[in-house]
Amino acid sequence: MRIAVHDVSKGKKGHALPTTSLEIETGHARFVLAETELRPTVLGLIATGRMRPDTGEVTIDGARNDRDLRRRMALVDAPEVSDPHPGVTLAAVVGEELMFAGLPATPLHARRWLEQIGFAELAAQPIGTIKPSVRVRVMAELAVLRDDVEGFVLVSPDRHGGRPEGWWRIATEFAERGFAVLVIVGGSAAAVIERLPEALQTDYPPNATVPVRPLADVTGSTTVRDADPEPEPEPVPSEVVERAERDETPQPDEDAPTPDVERAERDETPQPDEHRVSSQSPAASSLNDPVPDDVPAASTGIDDTTADTGTPTPEDTETENGAAR
Repeated sequence: MRIAVHDVSKGKKGHALPTTSLEIETGHARFVLAETELRPTVLGLIATGRMRPDTGEVTIDGARNDRDLRRRMALVDAPEVSDPHPGVTLAAVVGEELMFAGLPATPLHARRWLEQIGFAELAAQPIGTIKPSVRVRVMAELAVLRDDVEGFVLVSPDRHGGRPEGWWRIATEFAERGFAVLVIVGGSAAAVIERLPEALQTDYPPNATVPVRPLADVTGSTTVRDADPEPEPEPVPSEVVERAERDETPQPDEDAPTPDVERAERDETPQPDEHRVSSQSPAASSLNDPVPDDVPAASTGIDDTTADTGTPTPEDTETENGAAR
């Protein structure tokens, strides 16, 4: 089986899905980049014959046959279309899919089926709490239970978190079992998958969309852009970094006044008192305070001039040693 999606788009000016081309064929697992919340589901619906594109066409084995395309290709876990409600138990999801496949779908049969694939202990757990890789495994196994299904399109498994390597290896395993697999992913998951050995060793046709360069087109177009990666900067030795940090550290300006000096200059500096004595020998305040001219000095019984006995006056005392005794 070979499915060719040729120049399809959806919406006015391609807002819902820009022009996209890709191929899906038996025995191969491919991934395609489609971002935003709406575009992955739109692409999945068009690629499986469940929605008509506004431009372009989708063919299966060289012919346009939407009915045959829908019968042979399953749409797995597409948001708002085929994904189960997160609160539904895993056993209930299995039971519903068993019914669509025409198999017994009682709760007992659902639990037995889960036991066969090794997840019986998760039967009562809501599917919204299941690990991403386990979810992909269960949903893909249920999709291929239908007799006519020869492949499937898995939509945005990276939205559930986890490592892309887990669910991508599950997709490649289904391709090895003879199914045609297309996985629609975002840019971050595409950057991881294209570096995996199994993705690089796959034989892709010339017009295939993989390997995809990381974040090649954030608009969702599958056109690969050949852009050379920017060279990584050479590491700078630690000695150079330390020297640069020392050189860039601002040094204090010796000529610049300090804050204390500026504040002192703004304040009024008290003028020294001519009659103030030195702090080496404190004296009485009466000797330091000047006497106003209009106030007569009090009589002390001692003459202002030096006595015959040679007793020095206060002025003499100050001039002898610079301090009052």
